[in-house]
Amino acid sequence: MTEAEIDRIGAGLRDRTLPKGEWTHAAHFAAAVWLITHPDLVAERDMPGLIRAYNEATGGVNSDTEGYHETITQASIRAARAWLAARPRLSRAEALEALLAGPFGRSDWLLAHWSRTRLFSVEARRGWLDPDLSPLPF
Repeated sequence: MTEAEIDRIGAGLRDRTLPKGEWTHAAHFAAAVWLITHPDLVAERDMPGLIRAYNEATGGVNSDTEGYHETITQASIRAARAWLAARPRLSRAEALEALLAGPFGRSDWLLAHWSRTRLFSVEARRGWLDPDLSPLPF
């Protein structure tokens, strides 16, 4: 993914113009990287509202069973933030490419840390739940 693609995804999420089919696992991490490196935004604070608004703008809903998921979002931000901090000499695009080439690039990476029952619970969707299988590696 290029710097321009990271910017396009981040701005597309913010402006609710990113095509729904492009809102993928990789795009979630690209948006997290964009938010983390955007000087006017705080990813942990701003990404939840951006995702909720984007979901609604693209015909989705945010409910107890679909749409926005707090634990997944915050875990992904933590992973992206730690990944970027450990690689300060890489560009955003290089760091994101490396992140996606490793374990975080798998959409099921969270299941190494949370049981499926806990991760997909209503409580985890509504708020942060700590991992129940193993601590996050950062």
